[in-house]
Amino acid sequence: MRELERDHTDTATSAPVTEGRIAIVGAGRAGGSIAAAARAAGLEVVIGSRELDPGGASIVLLCVPDDAIRDACEAVAPALVPGTLVGHASGATGLGALTSAAAAGCETFSLHPLQTIPTPQTDLAGAPCAIAASSPRGSTAARALAERMGMRPFDVPEEGRAAYHAAASMASNFLIALEESAAQLMGSAGVEDPREVLAPLVLRTAANWADSGAAALTGPIARGDEATVTLHLEALAKSAPELRPLYEALAERTREVGAGS
Repeated sequence: MRELERDHTDTATSAPVTEGRIAIVGAGRAGGSIAAAARAAGLEVVIGSRELDPGGASIVLLCVPDDAIRDACEAVAPALVPGTLVGHASGATGLGALTSAAAAGCETFSLHPLQTIPTPQTDLAGAPCAIAASSPRGSTAARALAERMGMRPFDVPEEGRAAYHAAASMASNFLIALEESAAQLMGSAGVEDPREVLAPLVLRTAANWADSGAAALTGPIARGDEATVTLHLEALAKSAPELRPLYEALAERTREVGAGS
């Protein structure tokens, strides 16, 4: 573990992590993708269910649903050796879910790739990665592990985890819901293949936001064209009344963003 315990401020010469083994509990989308990234980085990886024996592993990473982390940790705890680094891959869950590992003399950490992971083969290279740990050694190890797998680690304070994950859900999950709503409305207007038609607009808008933030805002609200907004609301009342509250809420938020940009 000497490579994992290097000074994390030395990012220019990231030493390869060659000692020990990583045991990943959970072979779903997150577990599979992290395992693939670790293997691609030349790390020794064993992956399986919570019945996996982590004996001999230097790092144990729990990639299970949030509400299963505590139980999974308790399941592997009897086989843990004091000093083992035990982590989870949740964005919202705190380190308290790893209490049984801490009680076994292990150091705890979390490592959450800030990336949508639709399949167990998702490429995590270049993705930001939120980390936290119960000790400086754990923090250094989590940072080094993320860097070794090609991700860009950043710290999230324990008290900010829920807000951090809410922001991530807004940026990713809610975007899908929003675009599906837009596609539904465009379909009701008689346009064929609305997702294909809307996709270039969505991708260009996302790129503009990444470059310019709130300054990328365009459209009738940014122009102060409230007459067009009224036409939108009237159309929604006829074609998709269930979407009108969503439009109204987003319109108000858009006004606030425009006023502050």
